[in-house]
Amino acid sequence: MPEILTARLRLRPWRDDDLDPLAEMNADPEVMRYIGDGSVRTRDETAAGLARMRAEWEERGHGMFAVELRETGEMTGWTGTTVPAFLPEVLPAVEIGWRLGRRFWGRGIATEAARVALGHAFDTVGLERIVSICDVGNGASENVMRKLGLRLDRETVVPSHGARVRVYAMTREEYAGMRG
Repeated sequence: MPEILTARLRLRPWRDDDLDPLAEMNADPEVMRYIGDGSVRTRDETAAGLARMRAEWEERGHGMFAVELRETGEMTGWTGTTVPAFLPEVLPAVEIGWRLGRRFWGRGIATEAARVALGHAFDTVGLERIVSICDVGNGASENVMRKLGLRLDRETVVPSHGARVRVYAMTREEYAGMRG
């Protein structure tokens, strides 16, 4: 798993000591409001999720990065790619996503981190198409998707819990054209 630096951020491999900040983030109802059915996650559920994120790198050669502030080393959340199995109608697909602790919202961190994760997915991993999915009403995530250059592909419903979602997408060709 690579490490990628931006002006403010370090996208890095997962460490065991990431569990505490992840568990705190996943226990925040406001952070989890638009995730799945909106339920918070327990520490054990978060530990299982962390194990899955680590395993995805081994299985697929891409996945979620831990995101930390370079200046302080503080873990802000995560960004990267995964297979959106919760929305079968878009499969086969790879989704780019992000989640930040609430105190890091509104600072451009999600956009900065996701922009380099998107570049990694197209330029290094060689993916042909990326989707990003958010609940209708999650304006902050939709703004990040637009800033990344993704375009609205469809609006649909998640079968398991009935949430209305918007699916944004971008091809490698669109990404290359955007970069000039």
